[in-house]
Amino acid sequence: MAHNPHAPQPGPEGTHDPAGSTQMFRAFVDEGEPQRGPRPAATSSGSKTGVIVAVVAVIVVLGAVAWLALG
Repeated sequence: MAHNPHAPQPGPEGTHDPAGSTQMFRAFVDEGEPQRGPRPAATSSGSKTGVIVAVVAVIVVLGAVAWLALG
């Protein structure tokens, strides 16, 4: 009989997972572990620039609304 890697196999604890989802999940999680390390901070110059542009745009819009309302 040929080897079928997608066939359900007993898990490490000796329990049988009929769908094989537990084994696939564990393989996925174990595969990513060596690459984990300290991640850089989420802030970058691109996101800071976007926030600054958004704040300036809001100030300009509020100024224009106030000028139209009072003028």
